[in-house]
Amino acid sequence: MNLIEELRWRGMLQDMMPGTEEQLQKEMTSAYIGFDPTAESLHIGSLVPILLLVHLQKAGHKPVALVGGATGMVGDPSFKAEERKMLDLDTLAKNVAGIRAQLESFLDFDPAKPNAAEMVNNFDWFQHISFLDFIRDTGKHITVNYMMAKDSVKKRLEGDNGMSFTEFTYQLIQGYDFYHLYTTKNCKLQMGGSDQWGNIVTGTELIRRKAGGEAFAFTCPLIKKADGTKFGKTEQGTVWLDAKRTSPYMFYQFWFNTSDADAESYIKIFTFLGKEEIDSLIAQHKEAPHLRILQKRLAEEVTTFIHGRENYEFAVKASSILFNNNTAEVLASLSEDQLLDVMNGVPQHEIAAADLQAGKDIVSLLAESGIFPSKGEARKTVQGGGVSINKKKATGIDQVISSADLLNGKYLLVQKGKTNYYLVKTV
Repeated sequence: MNLIEELRWRGMLQDMMPGTEEQLQKEMTSAYIGFDPTAESLHIGSLVPILLLVHLQKAGHKPVALVGGATGMVGDPSFKAEERKMLDLDTLAKNVAGIRAQLESFLDFDPAKPNAAEMVNNFDWFQHISFLDFIRDTGKHITVNYMMAKDSVKKRLEGDNGMSFTEFTYQLIQGYDFYHLYTTKNCKLQMGGSDQWGNIVTGTELIRRKAGGEAFAFTCPLIKKADGTKFGKTEQGTVWLDAKRTSPYMFYQFWFNTSDADAESYIKIFTFLGKEEIDSLIAQHKEAPHLRILQKRLAEEVTTFIHGRENYEFAVKASSILFNNNTAEVLASLSEDQLLDVMNGVPQHEIAAADLQAGKDIVSLLAESGIFPSKGEARKTVQGGGVSINKKKATGIDQVISSADLLNGKYLLVQKGKTNYYLVKTV
């Protein structure tokens, strides 16, 4: 099956310009996706664009990853309720560098290959264009009526916050990116999330009017959870691709804990497994849902892709110790090296060793170590039976934790709820 057929059965295709599939079948095509440098790391919301570029390259085409050093100064207003916070140049440069490093681990940049991936930063060309030159040479090709007809613009104008001129120009700036890549790198295709459709077609229109050329586009659906909640968010916040922000263990747990309905769609979107294998996994899962066959394979594939096999195996090992009803005695029997090995990736917190010598009430320990934001929340969770220390359920808010409770004389394993674990180290 060709690239478009592949993406269609995976549920990764929404809108597509006429002629796009034919263009991809005709010749090796350069195609790009833009990444917004709002942080030093990408998060799992960026995984679909990354995977689109990987699929594109696997199909023999040339991927171009654009990091928006210039557009990041403006902020994409598409379907946002209010204007984004402006970033300074130093922060933008740091974010761009972090994202570039991440993208280089997913795509093949070997220059010896005809479809080697490329990475570009739109600040490199925008820094040389004056405002007057831009509105004279580019702005004249796109009418205000055309720009205001976009849904992303209309919704903001109808809202309470309105839209600044800065944000209004965003689609023209992004459109120019496509025009620039078309004229300098023969890039004929832009891809992105469905919320980018308006910006993308502005680019194809600019190419048509300003360069007399033909360009193509397709988008993928925005990922949603079956229960309607936002994809990529947990109780701890955003799930990042950077292991320093979201540990491989927590990353693995995110995928392992997906619902059956989500796992069935996610395994098509977020893995490279073939159709026959996925259909077989879905059938096996439906016969024995309690075995969580889909979730296990999904977590394995995505964690290995992002963090490597070794970190995946650490995550599985930690999960085995934490979730297979191991007794407190088994946990206490581990050596320090064994404990740290299986807790690799579990968030770590610190507390002064002196505080435990005379004993410390559990509520104060949980709050002061940073596991809970306040004593009130810690107290409420303990009273509700939602806290365990070293695999033993907390007896109550009057429980005292002392040095005698430490594993290997240094550590406490704290469980909050069913799936959240923290390793507290004395210092």
